[in-house]
Amino acid sequence: MNKYITRLAEIRLKQCLETRKIILLLGARQVGKTTLFKRILDPNSTLFLNLDVNLDRQRLLAASTLAPTEALTSLGKPQILVIDEAQKLPEATRIVKGWFDAELPLKIVLSGSSSLDLLDQSAESLTGRNIKVFLPPLIFSEILMNQSWYSPVFGLKQLSQFKTQIDSLVLSNLVYGSFPESVTSADKTQYLSNLVSDYLLKDIFHSGLIKIPNLLQKLLALLAHQSGSLVSVNELANNLNLSRKTVDRYLDLLERTFIIFKLSAFSTNPRKEIAKRQKIFFWDTGVRNALIGELNFNPLRSDIGQLWENWVIAEVAKKNFLEGNLNKLYFWRSRQGSEVDLVIKKPVGSLSAYEIKWSSTKTTTRKFTNRYQIPVEIINKDNFITYL
Repeated sequence: MNKYITRLAEIRLKQCLETRKIILLLGARQVGKTTLFKRILDPNSTLFLNLDVNLDRQRLLAASTLAPTEALTSLGKPQILVIDEAQKLPEATRIVKGWFDAELPLKIVLSGSSSLDLLDQSAESLTGRNIKVFLPPLIFSEILMNQSWYSPVFGLKQLSQFKTQIDSLVLSNLVYGSFPESVTSADKTQYLSNLVSDYLLKDIFHSGLIKIPNLLQKLLALLAHQSGSLVSVNELANNLNLSRKTVDRYLDLLERTFIIFKLSAFSTNPRKEIAKRQKIFFWDTGVRNALIGELNFNPLRSDIGQLWENWVIAEVAKKNFLEGNLNKLYFWRSRQGSEVDLVIKKPVGSLSAYEIKWSSTKTTTRKFTNRYQIPVEIINKDNFITYL
């Protein structure tokens, strides 16, 4: 049995359970949503329905034909109802809206591995009635806090004594990613192979929106090789012999199933700065590596710089995801080619800027600082822990 890794989302989820509102828990397949529920919820007072299972789907539909109080009785009068893979049944949000409005003594949680339908459905049915909680793959601090040698009272000085262990953890995370089972599994390569072939794309393929699955796999491979680079949709379309509109649709599907995310270009002066281009990153570097068969556990691998940039930016994005996407994340590039890997804009409008370099000897550009009076800090493999 794999060891449970304590999640920071537990705190947020417990707080939401104290409210009356319906909880929407969103995250990729295999990211640990069901495990998290079963960790913090009392099984004696909680009913779990998985809409991937036909029997559970029929049970929910049967209850929906009854008056609200009778529906609750037919379900066994649970205090908490968790509906997993809720995006599989378009009627789910309408059903729970009726129960919520009837003020049943019931806490309702909808969980989804895809925002393909669930967010659209909730926007229509559950406006003002829901709280969204996002669960990304593990962030590095969650992995670190669950090491046998780690103590929560450690400062940077104490952590520096475990540099060898931390370096090994980082490299493992870079290569194999941070899905919970990938972190705890003895056979990480086999797990990742199953993950990318059987689980992650399941919602897209079942949606019927993809006519030729192999083209989506080819698109993912192209994105994996180009992660962190400026992405040309026209170039992707030409390589795949698809229309730009189709590639845009595929990219949207991959984003809404939490496989990739995009960074837009930061710009206040489009004449001098790139304003319309995007970079694409993977939420999980293990997924990125498995897609192209590069599970090489070697710090000298040829793509280590590209991999490091994706990993650091994904760490920042995952933390932001956990906190409700309060910050806006960008990259910056001038038309002359000067570049900053990550620009963070906080809700109050303040900016932070970072160059992400595997090597500690790399220097950064001053052009962004000259233009915005914001220092550009370097995040490298030796100092990253002070930033994450």
